[in-house]
Amino acid sequence: MQKAIGYIRVSTQGQADEGVSLEAQRAKIRAWCELNDAELIEVFEDAGLSGASMKGREGLDAALKATGKGMALVCYSISRLARSTRDMLHISEQLDKKGADLVSLTEKIDTTTAAGRMVFKMLAVLADFERDQIGERTKMALAHKKAKGEVYAPTPFGFDAIEGRLVEVKREAMVVAEILKQRNAGASLAEIADSLNEQGIDGKRGGRWYASTVRYIIQRQAA
Repeated sequence: MQKAIGYIRVSTQGQADEGVSLEAQRAKIRAWCELNDAELIEVFEDAGLSGASMKGREGLDAALKATGKGMALVCYSISRLARSTRDMLHISEQLDKKGADLVSLTEKIDTTTAAGRMVFKMLAVLADFERDQIGERTKMALAHKKAKGEVYAPTPFGFDAIEGRLVEVKREAMVVAEILKQRNAGASLAEIADSLNEQGIDGKRGGRWYASTVRYIIQRQAA
């Protein structure tokens, strides 16, 4: 007999009034377990918490920890587990590493069956495809802005943002040139940062220089 862990959640009273109360979800999970000859070990819950993020949901954390190899995590719907694709994929990856199954009653996703595993993997592939497309569009947009000299990120050292465009600041540009010169001469990132601090040269926002700051400037020049 397979063992199961249940997870239920509501974020508002409105959800409870619409028929997805904690007790309604609990009853659905128990019914699935009885129908599929699974032993329901425990049902964890998060009451009054949004599914927008996994953070702060102690019930979900406990449910994931309690779901071991050969067990199934059963929920009323995917939306009870997570509202974001990233969180949902993270949850599925955790369960897959444990050798555990996922059952979502509303979407009829049941990875204890071959058909359920296929459907879930297809959803994961589509989610990855959508994420890749968003990444490509963002990268193209940033490259276009950079080529036109427009602001596309926090204003980098060596420039000022004026009316949406990057304008070179000669004094800072000379510092950038000095950084590149020292680096080409073999100086370490930390040595360059120390040199700038000793000369009293302020960073973009008046702060000290660090190896990470120097690295960013060098990488930006090489981009």
